[in-house]
Amino acid sequence: MHTTVGIIGGGPAGLLLARLLHRAGIDSVVLESRDRAYVEQRQRAGILEQTTVDALRAAGAGERMDREGLVHHGVELRFDGRSHRLDFPALTGGRSVMVYAQTEVVKDLIALQLREGGPLLFGAEVAGVDGADTDRPVIRYTHEGREQTLTCDYVVGCDGFHGVAKRAIPEAERRTFERTYPYSWLGVLADAPPVGDELVYAHSDRGFALASVRSPTVSRLYLQVPNGTDVADWPDERIWDELGLRLASEGSGPLHRGPITAKSVLPMRSHVTEPMRWGRVLLAGDAAHIVPPTGAKGLNLAAADVIVLAAALTERYTTGSTTLLDTYSDTCLRRVWRAEHFSWFMTTTLHTDPGHTPFERRLQISQLERIATSTHAAAELAENYVGLPVGMSAACRPRVTAGCRTDVSGTAAAAANSMSS
Repeated sequence: MHTTVGIIGGGPAGLLLARLLHRAGIDSVVLESRDRAYVEQRQRAGILEQTTVDALRAAGAGERMDREGLVHHGVELRFDGRSHRLDFPALTGGRSVMVYAQTEVVKDLIALQLREGGPLLFGAEVAGVDGADTDRPVIRYTHEGREQTLTCDYVVGCDGFHGVAKRAIPEAERRTFERTYPYSWLGVLADAPPVGDELVYAHSDRGFALASVRSPTVSRLYLQVPNGTDVADWPDERIWDELGLRLASEGSGPLHRGPITAKSVLPMRSHVTEPMRWGRVLLAGDAAHIVPPTGAKGLNLAAADVIVLAAALTERYTTGSTTLLDTYSDTCLRRVWRAEHFSWFMTTTLHTDPGHTPFERRLQISQLERIATSTHAAAELAENYVGLPVGMSAACRPRVTAGCRTDVSGTAAAAANSMSS
């Protein structure tokens, strides 16, 4: 079998890329190692930047999101027994974020792909990619008990941190940068009304806590826990008690308790693989970079990668030019490193490091006080949180302004719409 673009991985990155390519008239095949039920039930991110929202709409996957998603105009920071709200539109020129779970994004994209897109094969275990430096790379995979091959013009690895696509880049040419944090998150899904209308980030001497929203009746909640924590050591009552202590602040509303329907422990790490392209193999999403979830950047970085890549492939097959493909890695990595820094900043500012001295903990409070009292500091956090331009030019500084040029089309909507017109 041959296709123009072979996509390894049927998560949000691979599925969104397939949809954008389909709308541009470029055929693809998506190979996903897990079954459909597993993919649709994976609990992951829930915060969508405006560029991600625009891309989903342009891909035809925005109808249910616009009906059921929750627009958030800010977040609440709690520390030192006090609370402070960051007003995103006021700080960023009107931008906000959307709360819509990754599970729902994936369900919408799968339904569209199966109804009108190219082949999406579940249970397709990829063994490797051969010929990355040729004009016909080959994906070797097993599907329904048979070993098969897929030849492609290009291979895109959206197969996550442990995927095989990155191994197509010679080890001598591959660079990795990483950091492991000395704590994890215990994440729970609960049938309980949210703590508030917006996300609550809480710093305390007991550790970090996050109260997020899935719907008016379902909450997603997180507790900082030591690495190696066993969920069996955290019965429901202990979780609710600890959340109550860490989220407490002057004038805060009640913590609504309810049945906890899911629990998991998430290690915290930062990781970047460079380059994101080698020959005809390109990496996107978690295959190229991991961020701690504190900054809500994982899914949004993956979406930004495939927006840039879809525009580059569309240029290649519309005009014959490979300019955007040749600069794909550099374009994406500029945004990736900005997001890595922001995620590191949010993580180290809000969590209680077991190795910190009282001096270092006082520095954390000082930084949070700065955000709460300085419009400039608050705007820096807000601008990064709601999302920077998809294609940041080399001239862009970390604090992106309205006049800063973008490399692709300026916004996700413009990039994606140009492919569907």
